[in-house]
Amino acid sequence: MNNSVSNTARLLGAGLRALLVLTLVTGVIYPLVVTGIAQGLFNNKANGSEIKADGKVVGSSLIGQAYNLPLKKGEETPAPDLKWFQGRPQNGLGTNAVNTQYKLILSGATNRSGDNEELIQWVKDAKAAVVKDNSTPDYKVKPAEVPADAVTSSGSGLDPAISPQYADIQVHRVAEKNGLPVAQVQKLVDEHTEGRTLGFIGEPRVNVLELNIALKELVAKG
Repeated sequence: MNNSVSNTARLLGAGLRALLVLTLVTGVIYPLVVTGIAQGLFNNKANGSEIKADGKVVGSSLIGQAYNLPLKKGEETPAPDLKWFQGRPQNGLGTNAVNTQYKLILSGATNRSGDNEELIQWVKDAKAAVVKDNSTPDYKVKPAEVPADAVTSSGSGLDPAISPQYADIQVHRVAEKNGLPVAQVQKLVDEHTEGRTLGFIGEPRVNVLELNIALKELVAKG
């Protein structure tokens, strides 16, 4: 009987020691090592790919932001502030979605087929708005010039980037609203256009937040 109790105690002691060792290794040492490596080699990515302006964090290069006017009485959604470059449409999950203004509560696409009548109407309305908003007295946007990313949200609804084509058709409007030469604004777009990752992955893109930060600095200078 004593031997049985003694063996049980030894087994319990060995099991407890194993639990403590595994907890220490997998719950403390391993996370600290991984965190240390991430902070040492990939500091920016490990901390959320932060973008800073004026010495403070203003967003992430991975998450889009809205550039809208204050919501007016009677409006369900705010109007875009057209002095800034605009990102992709923000109704990633549709009109009844939680994520309609790049809010991080939920992300996802409309889940509607290409022949869905409601989706087709959204696209038509978005294209008409892009043509109207970006046409100026000396520059008229043609419907055929409007790229797909200007009238459709991304799969997550949080896309931080737009195509160079969409940025280009906004140049004249942004220049006019801010009292800047078109050539200066176009230069900003060109400077903030990124090519394909590793030369073959993805598509050329322009990060809207980074572009608008540069625009704000340009306006402040002059």
